[in-house]
Order: sequence, then C-alpha cells, then structure tokens
Amino acid sequence: MSTIVPAAQSHSTSAGELPDIAEIAASIGEVAYLWRIDSDALVWGANACKVLNISDAATIASGRAFAGLLGPDNARSRYDTVMNSPLRDGGAGVPYQVQYAIAASPAVTPFWVEDTGRWFAGPDGRPVRAHGMIRIINERRAKEERLDFLSRYDDLTGEMNRRQLIETLGTTLEDAIKLRTTFGFLVVAVDDLARVNEAYGFAVGDELIIACAKRLRAKMRGGDSLGRLSGNKFGIILKECSPEELSVAAERFLVSVRDDVIRTTTGPVAVTASVGGIIAPRHAQTVHDVLSRAHEALHAGKLRRRGAVEVFRPNVERDALRRENMRASDEIIGALNERRILAAFEPVVEAASRRPAFHECLMRIRRADGTLVTATEIMPIAERLGLVRLIDHRMLEHAVAEMTAVPDLQLSLNVSPESINDGSWWSALTASLASHPGIAPRLIIEITESAAIRDIDEARDFVARLKDLGCRIAIDDFGAGYTSFRNIRKLGVDLVKIDGSFVTPLATSPDDQAFVRTLIALARQLGLKTVAEWVQDEVAAGMLRAWGCDYLQGALIGSASVAPPWSQAASEAPPASATAAAVR
Repeated sequence: MSTIVPAAQSHSTSAGELPDIAEIAASIGEVAYLWRIDSDALVWGANACKVLNISDAATIASGRAFAGLLGPDNARSRYDTVMNSPLRDGGAGVPYQVQYAIAASPAVTPFWVEDTGRWFAGPDGRPVRAHGMIRIINERRAKEERLDFLSRYDDLTGEMNRRQLIETLGTTLEDAIKLRTTFGFLVVAVDDLARVNEAYGFAVGDELIIACAKRLRAKMRGGDSLGRLSGNKFGIILKECSPEELSVAAERFLVSVRDDVIRTTTGPVAVTASVGGIIAPRHAQTVHDVLSRAHEALHAGKLRRRGAVEVFRPNVERDALRRENMRASDEIIGALNERRILAAFEPVVEAASRRPAFHECLMRIRRADGTLVTATEIMPIAERLGLVRLIDHRMLEHAVAEMTAVPDLQLSLNVSPESINDGSWWSALTASLASHPGIAPRLIIEITESAAIRDIDEARDFVARLKDLGCRIAIDDFGAGYTSFRNIRKLGVDLVKIDGSFVTPLATSPDDQAFVRTLIALARQLGLKTVAEWVQDEVAAGMLRAWGCDYLQGALIGSASVAPPWSQAASEAPPASATAAAVR
C-alpha cells in the first residue's frame, strides 16, 4: 500500500563503505519510479523528495498528481508519450524517452528532467505498467537551448542569423508569389566598420553593431523581420510593401542610425549606414536573386556616396552585361578544364640589329570551333570574375614547359595584380624554378604599371622576391599610368615596356615623339632597358633606334603565334649567352 519503496540497501553501513544506493542516485539527480497505469498508482524510490525538491512524496502518489507538477509550456508529458506510442509491446516492453519541465511549487524555479523508461501492455495491447528513471538535465538542457538559439539567432544582437533570415525570406517570397502580393527587402550596411575596428578595437565595433540593431528594430513594423546577414550588414523584410513605401522605410532606417552618436565604452562614435533594396517578387523570383540584386543596389549606392539609399530597378545594359559575364565565365572555366588555354609567342628583337632577344608569352583561348580568343578580349572579364589567377597558373605551366624543352629560350610572362600576393602562384613558381634551375635567369615577369602604382611597397616586395629567385622584371604599359621614374627606381625593375598607345602614332605626333624620347632618355640614365610596344612601321622603328630604345615589339617585328617558332628561329638566333647579356 505504500507509495514509497526504499531502494536496495547495502549489506553493511560501516565507515568507508558505499552509501545507500538511493543517496547515490540522488547525488547525480536521478530517481526511479513504477507506474501502475491501470490504477494510476505511482511508486517512487526513497530519494524522490530530494531529487524532485518536494516535501512529501505522498503528494505525487498517482500519475495525475505528478502531472500537476509539470510546467504549462511542456510540449509532451510521460502520459502523452506512453499512451500515444505508435509501437506495440512484443513481450519485452516498449522503450520511451521524453523531456519536460517540473515546477514543484510557484516558489521553486522550474527544472528540466529526462524521463527514460519502458512500458508494458496488457492483454488488449494497451499500456498497463511502466517503470523508468527520471534524471535532472538542467545543464544539458541549457546547452541544447543555447545551441538551438545560436542555430537561428545572432549571438551578438539577438536578431535572426543569416540562415534563419534567408529561410524567412524564402517563406515570405513563396507566400508573396502565391498570394500575388509584393514585399520589400533591404540590406543595411554600417559604413566603415573596418575603420572603426582598427581605430577603437573590435569590442567597440561590436557595441556599434548592437546599437544599430536596436535602432533598426525600434523603427520596424510589427510583422516585419530583421536579421544579421554578415559582419556589418543587416537584412530587413518588409511585408506588404510598395516601391514608394520601401524608399520611405529605407530613409527612416538611415535616419535612425545616423542622427545621433552611439555612446560606447570609449566615448561617442558617429555612425552612418548605406541601404540597398528591392521589391519582390516583381524584380526577383528567387531568394538568390533577391539577395544578389539588393546587394547590387547597395553597391551602386555606395559608388555615389556613403549613406545613400538605392533601390534596384531593371536595367537592360546591366542584364546584358550579367549574361555576358556568365557566358564568359563558362567559356573560361571550360577552356581551363579542357586545356584549351594556349600560349602564343610574340617576338621581341634588338632595335639596332633586329636579332631576336626574347618572346612574350601571351594567353589565347581556342574555342570549340577552332577560333582563337585573345587576352585583350578575355582578361578584363577574367579579372572582374576572379578567374584571372587560374589563367596565370596555366600560363606559368606553359612557359615552364617551353623553357624546359628549349634550353636557350627566353620568355617574358605577364602576371595579373591578383597573383602578386597569391600564395599558390608563388608556390607553383618556386617549385618550378627549383625543379629546373636553369629557367630563372631566362624568365622575365611582367607586371603592369597600374599594378605597380596601386601599392608601391607591395610591388617592391614582389620585385625583390622575384629577384631573389633569379628572375628579371619588366614594367608593362609604362606611361599609361604616369608612374614617376622615382618610383620605378624604387622598384628595381630591369626593363620598361613603353605603352603602345604612345608608340603607334610616333610618325605623325610630335607630342608622342617628345614623350617617348624623354622616357627612353630617363630610362637610360637609370640604367634600365626599354622595350617599345606596338611598333607598326619602319619610320617609328627608326626613331626609336635613334633615340636609344633597346628592343622593339609589334606588328612590324612579328605577330604572336601559338605555333612555337623555335625550329625556324634556332638556326638564326644568336647564342644564349649573347641574348641574355643583351636583355640584361
């Protein structure tokens, strides 16, 4: 008749022996029970009061009474789990496990337990008896809830994280398409957060993000959604929103961020934000398009000024450019995978003797129909799409292969600005030169003047590393970027290639004549060799030779060819030592 059953006792209670098993269970937050479902009698282990934090175990002598301790927010109870089980008892019982919160009294903080047991069926197949263990899992539950929170919400601001925001955006888009309504999506970017982090520290940057999130939240309508897209960007979903309402809302959010300084632990900091927005599904039918076009609008606004609002609108030219980018990207990737990136070799000769000095290694793509695409057509797009580094890798492979096969061959190779600090390109170059020690003195690396003036210190480090490897360096397209010769001297390059736009009109342009003549004279004074590009006629060639230009390159000398001319040139070319000395 008793509802409290003492747990098994140890054989002896002398000092040093194990304590009562019930005490052990209580110390780790566990208690056993037996539930007679047919009579609702609930029998507990002797440590029930201690584990469940109640004064009298008689108050939970039935399943109904115990259910009265459960918190109101529990999704399932033991009763629900056992009585609604879809499984059948085959004689060994049916296992179950459920978690729920217990609130012993209004004055006691609810705590979470895990109820694990096994129920047994009567003749009719319905549960008649269950036994199990209740274990307190407050710490584990807190960790699980924390992980669940972090899976959906941003830890810093408490707003939705990127994954949850995109999921909500997808649901909103589906509903809008189904109901034929429109909604707005805004990307709000805090301006110059990187500069704030650098000036004040990341802790202050975090304070700004938290403050901006609160200010944005304060200006939102009840049904709208806010989430953090990335470090300095928030996404806002505005339901039932017209284009006019979108612009008004965007301005409202900007004002909320910028109109008052943010008080931080290091003092007040002024903050502005820029906004890009889009109306969907009018201008975007997929989540990807909503995000990319909102970011596109944000970027366009930032190009005008910081703190601007820009709403995406269809643009025929922009859409055509996007399609061209996609086509070009597919073509470049396909050419790389199918090894249709080829090397074409354009001769460079000594101006005085017209003897071959070296060849420039230029990129070509062979299309499926056999036609060739030049670097001029492809490289700007490849740079824009971030594919130029892959092309640089392939061209390095071509150059090394040709120079390995032809021991006397000297080549110059163009390298894009993106590869200057690309560790994988440097690794490939270093490995190639280490495997073929004779290549480095015969290899000239060309970087454009625009790449050099972008960061003189970075370019100087690039040149120094190449010289350490034994290579020579040329500045390509010199004159187009108006780099001073003082900077050229700092770089320590070996050759200066005069931009062809100054060379082509030499025969008829006194201005270009004066400019090129001055460049050659200054280069000679600094001990630099000069190469004139795009030499088209004998008149220009004669002028360049008379002014002291060292090398000529262009249509007059010979066009680039994907068929290596080594077999024809081998008998006519001067010895390797003479050519190398001339280039140096």
